[in-house]
Amino acid sequence: MWDWKHAEAAFYEIAQAIPVTLALTFASFIFAIVFGLLLAIMRRARSRWVVWPAVGFIEFIRSTPLLVQAIFLYFALPMNPIMPIVLPTFTIGILAIGIHYSTYMAEVYRSGIDAVEKGQWEASKALNFTRLQTWTRIILPQAIPPIIPIMGNYLIVIFKETPILAAISIGEILVVAQGYGSEYFRYLEPITIVGVLFLLMSYPSSVLVRRLEKRLNRQRGYS
Repeated sequence: MWDWKHAEAAFYEIAQAIPVTLALTFASFIFAIVFGLLLAIMRRARSRWVVWPAVGFIEFIRSTPLLVQAIFLYFALPMNPIMPIVLPTFTIGILAIGIHYSTYMAEVYRSGIDAVEKGQWEASKALNFTRLQTWTRIILPQAIPPIIPIMGNYLIVIFKETPILAAISIGEILVVAQGYGSEYFRYLEPITIVGVLFLLMSYPSSVLVRRLEKRLNRQRGYS
């Protein structure tokens, strides 16, 4: 049966872990959008020695579970016989989620870049722009605005994926809930509270993303 005293006590402990979950979400998202852009640009490089590693990396990461990747980084990096790398668990969590979703962001960027008219590339050549100037002044300013709603959706997805990192004991809200449950043998209240918190924080964000998408569609003249 539901116990309000345990619910109140569990909520107090879980609420203290909300900043950790949010920090993990936004840090992973920033890593994903930056590294994802790099992968997208590498895929459009002129050299196949740049394109092939990027494509192989994207396909490998997208074809393996995030949980496996997180556990691999957590256990394998410190045990690397060539150069052991010991990182804080929080940093490993950022790397795991950030690397995983950077491969999806790369595909999002690709769709935005492909939507830019070919004449824009030709115009940059006619203006004698360098490769860097073409990307920063011509292509990306046109490619990124239309994909912002998709990126927003991935931000929400990343937020909902943070409980996976309970496997490597990062102190986000699910780990705290599990700790409370194991201490008092009460799992109903803390796990329910975690579910409600995810709903309360993710649903308004999804509504805002949909409104932003509609607004951008109207600005581009879509119905």
